Amino acid sequence: MEKTYNPKNIEESLYSFWEKNGYFKPDNLRQSTFCIMMPPPNITGSLHMGHAFQQTIMDILIRYHRMQGKNTFWQVGTDHAGIATQILVERQIFLEEKKTKKDYNRDDFIKKIWIWKNKSNNIITKQMRRLGISVDWEHEKFTLDPDISIAVREAFILFYKNNLIYQKKRLVHWDSKLETVISDLEVEHRLIKGKKWFIRYPIVQNDVFIKNTIKYLTVSTTRPETLLGDTAIAINPEDHNYNQCIGKFVMCPLTNRIIPIIGDKYADLEKGTGCVKITPAHDFNDYKVAIRHKLPMINIFTFDGRIKSISEVYDYQGEKSDKYNTSIPLQFQNLDISSARIEIVKEIERLGFLEKFEDCNILVPYNDRSGVIIEPILTNQWYLKTSKLAKVALNAVKDKKIKFIPEQYESMYSSWMNNIEDWCISRQLWWGHRIPVWYDNKKNVYVGHNEKEIRQKYSISENISLTQENDVLDTWFSSGLWTFSSLGWPKKTTFLKLFHPTNVLVSGFDIIFFWIARMIMLTMYFVKDVDNNPQVPFRNIYITGLIRDEDGQKMSKSKGNVIDPLDMIDGISLSDLIKKRTKNLLQPNLFNKIVQRTIKQFPEGIKSTGTDALRFTFSALASSTRDIKWDMNRLKGYRNFCNKLWNASRFVLINTKNHNFSVFDIKDNMLLINKWILIEFNNTVKLYRESLDAYRFDIAANVLYDFIWNVFCDWYLEFVKIIIKIGSFQEVYCTKNVLVYILELLLRLAHPIIPFITEIIWQSVKIIKNIKEKTIMLQAFPKYKHHLYDETILFSMNWIKKIIIFLRNIRIHMNISSKKLLPLFLYNITSQQKQIIKDNIFLIKKISFLDSITILLKKYDQDLCITEIIDGAEIIIPILKLVDTEIELKRLVKEEKKIQINILKVKNKISNKDFLYHAPKHIVNQEKNKLLKLNEINVKLSKKIKILTNISHKK
Repeated sequence: MEKTYNPKNIEESLYSFWEKNGYFKPDNLRQSTFCIMMPPPNITGSLHMGHAFQQTIMDILIRYHRMQGKNTFWQVGTDHAGIATQILVERQIFLEEKKTKKDYNRDDFIKKIWIWKNKSNNIITKQMRRLGISVDWEHEKFTLDPDISIAVREAFILFYKNNLIYQKKRLVHWDSKLETVISDLEVEHRLIKGKKWFIRYPIVQNDVFIKNTIKYLTVSTTRPETLLGDTAIAINPEDHNYNQCIGKFVMCPLTNRIIPIIGDKYADLEKGTGCVKITPAHDFNDYKVAIRHKLPMINIFTFDGRIKSISEVYDYQGEKSDKYNTSIPLQFQNLDISSARIEIVKEIERLGFLEKFEDCNILVPYNDRSGVIIEPILTNQWYLKTSKLAKVALNAVKDKKIKFIPEQYESMYSSWMNNIEDWCISRQLWWGHRIPVWYDNKKNVYVGHNEKEIRQKYSISENISLTQENDVLDTWFSSGLWTFSSLGWPKKTTFLKLFHPTNVLVSGFDIIFFWIARMIMLTMYFVKDVDNNPQVPFRNIYITGLIRDEDGQKMSKSKGNVIDPLDMIDGISLSDLIKKRTKNLLQPNLFNKIVQRTIKQFPEGIKSTGTDALRFTFSALASSTRDIKWDMNRLKGYRNFCNKLWNASRFVLINTKNHNFSVFDIKDNMLLINKWILIEFNNTVKLYRESLDAYRFDIAANVLYDFIWNVFCDWYLEFVKIIIKIGSFQEVYCTKNVLVYILELLLRLAHPIIPFITEIIWQSVKIIKNIKEKTIMLQAFPKYKHHLYDETILFSMNWIKKIIIFLRNIRIHMNISSKKLLPLFLYNITSQQKQIIKDNIFLIKKISFLDSITILLKKYDQDLCITEIIDGAEIIIPILKLVDTEIELKRLVKEEKKIQINILKVKNKISNKDFLYHAPKHIVNQEKNKLLKLNEINVKLSKKIKILTNISHKK
């Protein structure tokens, strides 16, 4: 082993060693299986912190179960990400060629995306390898691979045959920039400042204005342009001010359309004017009202977000209607929606229909990807019926066939599934799985895998032209088949038989609805067990929190707080980090803000920590909370932890270089310290395995950290150093046996979390232990041994540790040199404690720098000493001759005054209202923590001063 731990020198070569030797591949001969399906990351960019976090968790599980002898398979792959990819490639084409998608035909545009995909995919897979993930790369899948495409088409065909897929004109969320429907789950609502206009609708009856009664109804709206598509005014039947108007009619301003006044409780008595305009083709709530009252629907928007020249009228079932005149006033035709709003307000004001307007805050729907406002529009789309599918999927969770971890997410899942609506599965894109539907000249629909199959099946001659549906399927449709399509379905493959259902899905709570629920529905419909019962896609769903920055903010490019996992692994300079964070900014005005933030956060760039430190940090942060604050200080701390393990292992290897290892038993005649470390390690194995089995990776990391740092390094190795120096031949030989044994098992225990450092150290340790296998990856994972527990040994060692800690604290409190030999007196000790001292006297003396240990038969003069009762025994240290009490007392009093001045300053700061209001939350917390630490120091100083003052008075 090199003297200095340098992860850069070992990680990539070790990964290549693992991959080339096929250690990641499943062993199809073993029936005890463990399988994880990696949520396929989008090909639209590099891996972010969320990917790295979840992939680390999955790799820990895979390595853990592989070392238990299971036939492990981890399916790796990437997702074609329909909308995101098309946006990115269109943007790239425009920047490089000044062209848009419309300058290409469909096939040529898709070829360009494939070229881009191949480059991007290589970036992602390289990042995954740097994270150390042990996936079967030979079975890597892409959601547009030919075999996945077959599965997607087969699923669509089967759904269609069983009347679960249908086409209908319904209201959808429409992106006018991309000119496609988007899922309601992808809509982001932003609160912005806007206006509310109050518009008068004149009441009419038999085309004559009513006299001496209510002359008009006033409606408030934040979208006045939609009045071109109004088909009713709604009044709450319980509204005594206006309910006498129900059944009458109003004239719609600008269009002169006569529309009915209807009674519906959708009109809120406490909101607005009490009268609500109903625009069914452009508002989801209005659409529901229209269905209830069988109102016509008027579409006034074009797909690119303009006012139509001629509106489209449909009945409540989505069929074309001639109910109303389709003309739109000339001055509004072809205007974009925001311009139309301005002109319409001007015109209704000119005509006297505008009563007033007022400022207000409005929730506006946006597509975060394209940055445009989403408009509800009536369009023809393909839908999947979900009610029956959802019922089966709900029961799977209720019956505990699928378990959510933590359990709290089960209610979130159930709530959504109980209120599920039919799924709009079509998208107006070119990149994706083209819907397997063909039309003839008469618009007859044919569903099949390809045109040739359809012609043969339906005996359609070549003279009749067939045209394939232009729409593609929602990306989540192909992703919903992931657990079984990637294993070869619809074929009955060996992989499908062996590894389905999979064991666990690791994912974030933000896609429970997008993906997890849909996977359960689709899998249980298509995949059956030997008894033809629906198979679940996975038995457990482990939901992780979302990684956020140190202030709890979501990481995003626009905020300039994104950290690339590889930049922590390999390090990055400040200038390169700034370039990375400001490259291709969608909002260039944020440039300076991002630069300043980066300089403040990383004034010297980011130092390399290696993969293992990053993985350990992810594991330690994997609590059951929804939001996880990233902490660079913890990353640095775990880099030190890896360094500690490295140095400890070097010590073991240097001191056991020519050791002839032999098998031993705890019952052998060995030192207490060796028996103790074997029992402590055994208990650590139990806690560690229980934590991993319960998906408490944070607890597992803490258990491992505590044993390696606090038990193995800080205690055991310190005793070992003494034994090697002054122990007998038998004691040294036996200790070296235990030392090698514990280190080798410890490396196996830690391997799932920190695979690189454990593998490289193990390669040296295995030589001493005479192990012939080539990799730690395939070694048996340590098991808890029930017989290996002895309360007496633990009590004995813990008593010794307490005495040593007491002695060390005395040296610190009294400012006594660590090398100055002290006398130790023991009084009122049991026969067991006497034996402990007798058996371990040379170790206790050496590790605590004691001059002597004396067991007293009568009480010592306590006026001249410091005492402590430890497990019933009185521990006594004579103090008068050890320190100059007067000098030490003066020093401590001076130090106490400094601390108290600092305490006062911090107290004044955190009680200042201006500071609390203006300072960032993390700065306020820093000051509060500072005060806590200062108070702790002050308490300790007070104790020291009290002790010395008492001694001084006694003198």
